[in-house]
Amino acid sequence: MRRRNAYFCAVRRVAMIGYHHGQTPETHMRYFPLFVDLQGQPVLVVGGGAVAERKIRVLLAAGAAVAVAAPRLTRQLREWAAGGRLRHVGMAYEAGQVEGQRLVFAATGDSAVNQAVFQDAEARGVLVNAVDDPAHCRFISPAIVERGPVQIAISTSGASPVLARRLRGRIEALLPAGLGGVAEAAQSLRSRVKRRLPAAARKRFWEGIMADANLLRWSAMRTERIRAEMDRVLRGFREHRGGDAAPAGRVYLVGAGPGNPDLLSLRALQVLGQADVILHDRLVPEAVLDRARRDADRIYVGKAAGEHQCSQREIERLMIAEARRGRTVVRLKGGDPFVFGRGGEEAEALRQAGVDFEIVPGITAATACAAYAGIPLTHRDHAQAVTLVTGHGAGAGGDSPDWSSLAGPGRTVAVYMGVKQAARIRRDLLAAGLPRNFPVAIVADGSLATQVVLTGTIGRLPELAAGVPAGRPGLLIIGQVAALGSTLCWFNESAAVSEAA
Repeated sequence: MRRRNAYFCAVRRVAMIGYHHGQTPETHMRYFPLFVDLQGQPVLVVGGGAVAERKIRVLLAAGAAVAVAAPRLTRQLREWAAGGRLRHVGMAYEAGQVEGQRLVFAATGDSAVNQAVFQDAEARGVLVNAVDDPAHCRFISPAIVERGPVQIAISTSGASPVLARRLRGRIEALLPAGLGGVAEAAQSLRSRVKRRLPAAARKRFWEGIMADANLLRWSAMRTERIRAEMDRVLRGFREHRGGDAAPAGRVYLVGAGPGNPDLLSLRALQVLGQADVILHDRLVPEAVLDRARRDADRIYVGKAAGEHQCSQREIERLMIAEARRGRTVVRLKGGDPFVFGRGGEEAEALRQAGVDFEIVPGITAATACAAYAGIPLTHRDHAQAVTLVTGHGAGAGGDSPDWSSLAGPGRTVAVYMGVKQAARIRRDLLAAGLPRNFPVAIVADGSLATQVVLTGTIGRLPELAAGVPAGRPGLLIIGQVAALGSTLCWFNESAAVSEAA
């Protein structure tokens, strides 16, 4: 293979920690990991508070027959009891209640009760867990990552539940939400694979079908569609007599957001982690590209005013050609692909070429810049509508927007690429009847450490634009909400500048 999966390599490195300095797995492993089938099985929970409710929620999802012993129950537990989802068996714990249970949980917060439950369960050979009381636990509950039938349990052997939760969060970000559908579709296919393929070919089939590119693509589909795709692969596998059929490539039109890598969506991170080739714009910073797979090919296709590095047709040709080579292609754009990002044109070109694609939305400049400048685009008292326009049409020779219908009291206009057209936009706004003291703001490098916010009025718009550092992308906001930035600013406040009308 040309590469190894970085995630699983990292998992292997973590697994080896503790085996150094002469330690062995036998001396390091205290708890034996186990998944228990609790469908219809009796489970006792002692306690009726919030902690007990959290445990019971998971137990009910696993199909357990839950009984609760507690003098008081939370409202949710009372509703579940009234609806027959659990049984309330007593006002106080009694020793005989653990008899015949598969599992017992003590979730009372009372150490004496927890100890009594533990001792009774131990005497009867019933597995018991006292919440947050490791000394009275025969088993512990792990942090769980769940994607349908796919479950990952994380444990620190009780040493640090907070660390287990942190690790859970990291794994949650790695695994697509639709991964469970892939597992369900594979389960439905197993019998057919067993009937149609000889034993020697099955392992190779499953390893091919669970390739990273397939998992990434299928996790965004409905289970029925995944089943159909797997059937198609199975037919192709048989027709090639188990040979390697040419893989199908796919293009992901991904929104990189405003440039702050922490604002990438989980789906964007998943896609970047599996990309074979990345075609990226000028506005995508290195910090975002660093979140991509390290050995992915990077192709700069950025376009700046007056100096096009790569034409739109060339970009579309590159995407199609790379996908036809069976590669996972990411077309990475600043902001959102479908908001002044020409994503619609690229999707049309891919569809016409018969290339599979997916759109991964990003946080567009209007929402990111406004939020980080403390400017609400809508506000019950100041703006009941918001419009996104491009400033390109406001330049010389371009058709200016109908400002009289877009801007004014009760409305917000966010102008993309309008900073260089500030003088013309001011002239058109005044001609449309807006007063010179109507609020405006310019946000440059929104959401980044270098963010600059300039607030003022239409009358001073060219002077505000002159304060934007050269070469920095900026967003113009026109509306009464722009004035709120001076009081609601929360990010990089030292870089927020107000100017008088």
